Amino acid sequence: MPRTFAYVRVSTTGQTTENQVQEIEMAGFHVEPRRVVTETISGSVAIAKRRGFTRLKDKLEAGDVLIVTKLDRLGRDAIDVSMTVKKLAEMGVRVHCLALGGVDLASSSGTMTMNVLNAVAQFERDLLIERTQSGLKRAKSEGKILGRPSRLSEKQKQDVLEDLAKGMSISAVAKKFTTSRQTIMRVRDDSLRSVRS
Repeated sequence: MPRTFAYVRVSTTGQTTENQVQEIEMAGFHVEPRRVVTETISGSVAIAKRRGFTRLKDKLEAGDVLIVTKLDRLGRDAIDVSMTVKKLAEMGVRVHCLALGGVDLASSSGTMTMNVLNAVAQFERDLLIERTQSGLKRAKSEGKILGRPSRLSEKQKQDVLEDLAKGMSISAVAKKFTTSRQTIMRVRDDSLRSVRS
């Protein structure tokens, strides 16, 4: 007899999983309380890094059914969700998503749905990258300085280069200017690049 599990997740401690549990019950699924795995963690955290889901996965066996109310309860990264559903299917576990009409995500129609969702998610990511790159290009063409402001003034940068030329160590110069070693190395490297140009 297949066992039914539920995975209910919220992102913050101010939220509750009660609505998700009720939704699963109203859909006609009876899940024993000990088989309801509740987790408070951001959907952006990879599924493999979630303690609750990892414990759940260890309990699942071939023939079991895992219920989620919405796909985003598993995660926001479509590729991560797709890989997880695939691994569960390989274990013989069926994953039902109520928001998708209770479709078994490991079935052929579920796989098609996942592929469409993955394609849409990839399309959205590509659009976001294009818009970001376009915005950066425009800002650069308008003469805007991109990135974080320099921690050192131009005068301080010259002093740094002079101290390094005198043989002071990077650590000593960083302490003198109360900044990080990386900042001092960046000043040095930028100076060397401008000399080569």
